[in-house]
Formats: sequence, structure tokens, C-alpha cells
Amino acid sequence: MRLAALCLALAPAAPVAAGEFHTLEGHGGPVMDIAVSPNDGRIATASFDNALGLWTDRSPRWLDGHAAAVNTVTFTDDGVISGGDDFDVLVWTAGTPARRDGHEGKVMDIAVAPDGSIAASASWDGSVGLWPLPDGPARFLTGHDAAVNAVAFSADGSRLFSAGADGTIRVWDVATGTERRQLVRHGFGINRIVLDEDAGWLAYGAVDGVTRVTDVESGAAIVDLSLDRRPILALAADPQGTQLAIGDGEGFITVVDTTDWSIRRDFRAAERGPIWALAFSPDGTNILAGGLDPKVYSWPIATMDTYQAMASGDESFLRAPETMENGERQFVRKCSICHSLTPGSARRAGPTLYGLFGRPAGSVGDYAYSEALIHTDIVWDDTTIDALFDLGPDHYIPGSKMPMQRITGSDDRSDLIAYLRRATAPEERRE
Repeated sequence: MRLAALCLALAPAAPVAAGEFHTLEGHGGPVMDIAVSPNDGRIATASFDNALGLWTDRSPRWLDGHAAAVNTVTFTDDGVISGGDDFDVLVWTAGTPARRDGHEGKVMDIAVAPDGSIAASASWDGSVGLWPLPDGPARFLTGHDAAVNAVAFSADGSRLFSAGADGTIRVWDVATGTERRQLVRHGFGINRIVLDEDAGWLAYGAVDGVTRVTDVESGAAIVDLSLDRRPILALAADPQGTQLAIGDGEGFITVVDTTDWSIRRDFRAAERGPIWALAFSPDGTNILAGGLDPKVYSWPIATMDTYQAMASGDESFLRAPETMENGERQFVRKCSICHSLTPGSARRAGPTLYGLFGRPAGSVGDYAYSEALIHTDIVWDDTTIDALFDLGPDHYIPGSKMPMQRITGSDDRSDLIAYLRRATAPEERRE
């Protein structure tokens, strides 16, 4: 019954046909992760706007439950599972979330065992979480000396591979929770891993720009695919096991043929900004990608260099600093990725700032505030905005969704406030 309900709720139409260029539009912030269902080709997206999108054809169903940016999403037998900057793992069934807490840092990656019985999460608290599905007590594996960034299960689900900022890839026994060994010791932090146990290899991408493929049993290097671009932020393999895609901080997507490890495509997918998310279509003909642009782009691999790149170069937070006055520059750097200046919050990570001055905190009708904002008696004016950035949101409004940040210079805060007074004023009150 649960699976039937999910299909009715989330899959009313056929997926977009592979082999054509298209975009998925609707998120209000950068796209951090993309998952494609191996069963029916539906797409799940995780975004900085705190939301998940479940896409059938090009129509999204929005899942709102995280209190901060969502970093990772993957499909389960009954729905999806996600993790975010709020430290939470959410298990979604028919669009309803069950919160699984226990991590004390951002959740950066989630993998589901092949039999669907358990999920693993990688967290910046230095641990790996093991979560029975659909429910059950969690276990936490510790041993990494720094943040854990990526996890992957073996084909039979008995082993788990984890990679972290300590530069190691570790192999765990899932049943006992014990560490079997360190497969890789790299000199820099490892951001992503992809495992193809049947073919005998594991690929990893690191902050120093290294992309390397190793033997899954011995850890011996098979091939080095590094192209002197850093950092490596995304890796994905196609369902057929014949292609590996690499996304880096300089906006390139490299597609590799895993039969001979030759480079098939090396495409500048974004003129400015990173590639954070990659996934293949079920038939392996298209590569889907996410970055600073709130759209998901899907390119036919065979002809991807004939299509447009991501439009991230036009985003306000990437504008050249010398083209702006100081107050606008402070807004662009600190605020614009989360907040709009026009009416309506859309799907941004924060509410619109339109009409900000004189407005009680937590009062915009189309935004889901944290309890901390709803119950405060703050009214936004020169004094309260100055205090917000002087002390930082975590101290001024403990429990707020706002990211931890400060503007330490009093002149910078004054310039920001002056800019906001002009830019957020309703049209009829603007000078």
C-alpha cells in the first residue's frame, strides 16, 4: 500500500525522454545533489533552498522538511532519504518525512544498501550513521579523524566504504560496525567516491584535484584521471557501468569511458562556479548536473558541447565587486543567495526582504520560519539589523535557520543597512 500511494502521489506522468537537452526549473538556490530512480527514471534534487524536488517529466513535487540547506538525496524502496546542514536525516514516504536525528554536524552524503534494509550517512561530525529502514535505532561508526564526506555500500551490503577530510577511505563491516581497514590514504581530503565492485574498482575525487581509480580490494592505483582542476566536488557512474562523470570546482564535467579509461567528453558546463551534483539518465545517454544556477541541466553526452552551459555567470552573487557600491557588495556576499528583494519568497532559503524595515521578524506569510523567529519580538530596523550582523545570527537569534556569519566592520554594516533601506522599500516609497 505504501508503494502504491507513493506512485500515485509522486509519479503521475512519464519521465522526460533521454537524449534531449532540457532543464528542470523551480528551485530557489544552488542544486547540491541529484538522484535518478533506477526503477522508473524519476529524479530527486536537493537544494540550498532547504527543499527537495521530486520530478516526473518536468513537474516538481516539493518536499519541505529540512531547516537548512539540503546536501544529499537518494531513493529508497518506498520514497527518498535526505540529509542537510540541519544535521538531520529525513526518511520520506509518500511525501511525509520521518526525522532521524543523532548527527552533530552537517550530513553530506547518504547511500542505501542494495537490499534497501539500511542507509548510511556521512557527516561532518566525523561519524558514519547506519539507519535501519524504514525505522529502527541508529548506530554510529567512528574512526575518521575529520569530517566524513562520502559513503558507498558493497554489492551485497556487507561492507561500507567511507571517505573523509582526513584523506582516508575506510572499509567497515556493516553487521558489527568495526573498521576492517584503510583502503586509501591520500594526502588531501577526499570529497566523493564511486564504487563498482563487480568491475573491481573504486574511484575517488579529492580537494587537491586528484581523481584516481583504485582496486577495490588492494587499494592499488588503476588509473589517474586528474586534470589539474580543483577541487573535485562530484562523481557519478552510469547504471551500465561504462561511464564515470567528474565535476570540479572550475565548472568542468569530464565523462570517462570505464572500459579503457579514456576521456569521452571534457565540457565547460559552467563559466563560473562549481559543479556540485552529477547523475546519469537510466540509459546513460544524458548527464544531469547542478551547481550555482538553481536549474538542473541535462545534456545529451554525445553532443553536449553543442548546447548551452549553465547560466551561473549572471547570478548576483558572482558579480564583479568593483561594479557595486559597498552596501550592495555586502548584500551580494552575505544575503543574496538566500534572500530576494522583490515581493514573494519563491523557493529561496530565506524570506523576501521586500518591505523589511518596520516588519516584525517571522511575519512573511509565504515562508516557513523556525520557531526561534516566530516567537521573537524583534522588529527589523537599523538597530536590529546592525545587531544581527554584529553578533551573528547564532547569538542574536539562537535557533534561527540563518547561517552563522558576521560583518565585523561597523562601516560595512552601516553601508549594508543604507543599501537595504533603498532596495527593500516598496515601490511607492522609493526615492
